Amino acid sequence: MKQVFMIIIVLTTILSCNKSNDKSENVVKVKTVKPIADNSDFGFNYSDFNVVQDTVKRGDTFGTIIDKQNIGDRRVFEIVKSVKDTFDVRVIRPNKPYTMLRSKDKTNKLQVFIYQPDAINYYIFDLRDSVVVAHKRTRPITIKRRSIGGVLKGSLSETLGNASVEAALANKITKIYSWSIDFFKLKKGDRFGIIFTERFINDSVYDGVENLEAAFFEYKGKIIYAFPFAQNESSGKIEYYDEEGKTLKNFFLKTPIKFSRITSRFTMSRFHPVQHRWKAHKGTDYAAPTGTPISTTAAGIVEKTGYTAGNGNYVKVKHNSTYSTQYLHMSKILVRRGQHVNQGDVIGRVGSTGLATGPHVCYRFWKNGKQVDALKLNLPNGEPMYGANKTRFLKYIEPLKFELDSIANL
Repeated sequence: MKQVFMIIIVLTTILSCNKSNDKSENVVKVKTVKPIADNSDFGFNYSDFNVVQDTVKRGDTFGTIIDKQNIGDRRVFEIVKSVKDTFDVRVIRPNKPYTMLRSKDKTNKLQVFIYQPDAINYYIFDLRDSVVVAHKRTRPITIKRRSIGGVLKGSLSETLGNASVEAALANKITKIYSWSIDFFKLKKGDRFGIIFTERFINDSVYDGVENLEAAFFEYKGKIIYAFPFAQNESSGKIEYYDEEGKTLKNFFLKTPIKFSRITSRFTMSRFHPVQHRWKAHKGTDYAAPTGTPISTTAAGIVEKTGYTAGNGNYVKVKHNSTYSTQYLHMSKILVRRGQHVNQGDVIGRVGSTGLATGPHVCYRFWKNGKQVDALKLNLPNGEPMYGANKTRFLKYIEPLKFELDSIANL
């Protein structure tokens, strides 16, 4: 019986060790996020070297990194001096990767240093000869065209994310349509179509969105197209137009903050959540986290900034003799009275100062000195398209519109 008991203890110990080893292997696999670059990545055969890969730490400089390789102060000075025409050693930045190729003999001497400021470009410092040679190299970029479309299954960001498209495209689309579509009001089931190009490094590594060629979104039952076009071919300045050549850029942005939700609308009778009485609410409330940027919806002059018990921190902007806007309950004011601001400039940050139950901005709108509902106004548009430009535009967008319509079976 004693022998059986000892056998059980031994087996238990063996199984525990095996289980512990399995966990250790899993941890190693989790940590191995990025393998060593391919042998052809920088034009060197890694098997000929001892390879060290690291990232620049805060406080590191090109000189301190090289100096740690025990090559002597004089040698470090010579290296920095010899590469100055190719590489400014002051532009080394924290968290950027570098690779060191060392000799495989007992000296383990640094032979090559490679610094990567971004995913596309890298610098090679060849230290194998008495004269240091520095080169800048650029990986080949391939541009691939892609189209997606169908119906929204969530927010714009969620829909594009599910299609493995980088978030920057959602931000670009939101900016393009900021005069025409309130993206808070897009609904699941609304149709959309997008044609765009993407960058790939070495024809395989995804590097993000390059350009938006065309798009449409269904908004409140209407299809709104966006086509990039330069009316002035010599300047090449791109603006976005619908299928009739009407600009998407209006005098006012639809909202003062991105990706938020309306929590209270303009009304002459609302039960105030703080004062607990019925009163007029002459603005539109957009809820967002504290610190969210608040943008002026049109260019103008900052007419007032300040604080009141009801409004909290606020900014009022006069756009012309007809229109003014005001932004309330800010956590921080970022402009001063008399300052000129452009459409989309950040003038403050969302807060809950004054009479507010939570972080939001109350957006108020004046027309001819009277407060009105911004969501119900027909506001002026931007520069229209005429003559030869319109003829050229309509010819240019014809195949793009056909392709967009085919994507979503319009």
